[in-house]
Amino acid sequence: MGSQGSLGQESVFLLAVLVSAMVLSPTLAIHVYTDREIYGRVGSKVTLSCTFWSREWISDDISITWHFQPEYSRDSISIFHYAKGQPYIDDVGTFKDRISWIGDPSWKDGSIVIHNLDYTDNGTFTCDVKNPPDIVGKSSQVILYVFEKVPIRYGVVLGAVIGGVLGVVLVALLLIYLCRCCWLRRQATLQRRLSAMEKGRLRLGKDSSKRSRQAPVLYAMLDHSRLTKSASEKKSKGGLCDTRKDRK
Repeated sequence: MGSQGSLGQESVFLLAVLVSAMVLSPTLAIHVYTDREIYGRVGSKVTLSCTFWSREWISDDISITWHFQPEYSRDSISIFHYAKGQPYIDDVGTFKDRISWIGDPSWKDGSIVIHNLDYTDNGTFTCDVKNPPDIVGKSSQVILYVFEKVPIRYGVVLGAVIGGVLGVVLVALLLIYLCRCCWLRRQATLQRRLSAMEKGRLRLGKDSSKRSRQAPVLYAMLDHSRLTKSASEKKSKGGLCDTRKDRK
């Protein structure tokens, strides 16, 4: 009974350790990124970009694989493989001598170039990356469309139209801003001139008020001087008359 109890406790302990390890330890997962779709012209070349992100340092065991699924087909074939620091390009199938390796795993880049495009290259290309021990992750797919002439996508046209409209709006706003600045400067100049004129008028008004106040005083002084002069003249005349009377 005692041995069975100890075995039960040990099993419970191991289960708890396993659960805690699964919960606490982060799950290693590599993330791969490609374009959603890409367009090419017959006879030209196209770059299939593939970048990835991994929690681990880039190891010597990293591997990058490109698969191709032709249009209207369910079968997928391997057309490129990178392992042990060496690229291995398909030299048998339809991509023989048409694939170039331009990636660099140290920069988390697994891109390739396809030359001399043909209509048979229409399909889905899948980029898959493994960086042990970071091997859990999801691959990424890009769809290639090959045309005689690469069509202008609706998004590009819409983006160009929106960009043009935004440019016109920005120019209009800039012109409005400049006109407003010029108008404000002119108003400020006129305001300064008006204030200067108002100050000049006030000064003239003060001077005229002073002159108007001084005028009655001057007139009063002149009248007083005239009155005193006339009074003195009368007195002098009266004195002369009295002396004449006395002489008689």
